[in-house]
Amino acid sequence: VQLQASGGGLVQARGSLRLSCAAYGRAFGSYAMGWFRQAPGKERDFVATISWSGGRTYYADSVKGRFTVSRDNAKNTVYLQMNSLKPEDTAVYYCAAASRPYYSGSYSEGGYDSWGQGTLVTVSS
Repeated sequence: VQLQASGGGLVQARGSLRLSCAAYGRAFGSYAMGWFRQAPGKERDFVATISWSGGRTYYADSVKGRFTVSRDNAKNTVYLQMNSLKPEDTAVYYCAAASRPYYSGSYSEGGYDSWGQGTLVTVSS
């Protein structure tokens, strides 16, 4: 599957952005999706995941209550709504598709086999 992430940009602290990730080439609705991020000079970290049906979501503690992951299986797209952004949210954000179908999602990169190109989010103080 090919993934195309978009929606990144420059935003002031306490602002909002919505990232999108469009999927092509596989039965999108059968696979969990995840969002990860990589800040400058740091490793890539888990942000959020959503099950194949959309019924289960999981978040990193650092974004819980501020970020919301959702999906529209009819549009083959997963979203990450980011509110109350902080400078420490600055990173390249990656979407990923799970490696096996009908999976609830994973905190680990190992649970995903397809990655988007990343979209940069910069939060100014």
